[in-house]
Amino acid sequence: MPSKAEQTDELRSSVRFPIKLPVNVTTEGQREHLAETENISAGGVLFTVDADMAPGSRIEFSIAMPSTVLGTTSDVMVKCVGRVVRCAEEGERKSVAAVIDEYRFDRN
Repeated sequence: MPSKAEQTDELRSSVRFPIKLPVNVTTEGQREHLAETENISAGGVLFTVDADMAPGSRIEFSIAMPSTVLGTTSDVMVKCVGRVVRCAEEGERKSVAAVIDEYRFDRN
C-alpha cells in the first residue's frame, strides 16, 4: 500500500517548482497581503503569509516571474484568480495552498 506522501503525489496533476518569489494577495474582503511563494505549478501555488485565509475563499494574486527564470528578455507578471485549498500554521506565518482557476500574463 502506498504511503500518504505517495498518494498525495499521485493526486497532483502537474510538477511543482520550488521557487521563492514575492506575491501580492488580495482576499475577498479586498484586503491586500504580502506573501512569498514556496512552490508553483501549472495548477496551484503554495505561499506563506501573515494572515489566516479560509479554505474555499476566493483570492487574487500577482507574481512577478523573473526573466532569468523564464529565459525571456523581460520579467513577466502573472495575474491569477484562485481558491484557497488549505491554510496551516507555519511557525509565525501561515502556509496557504491555492488552486489557480484563471491566469493571464502581462509583460513588464
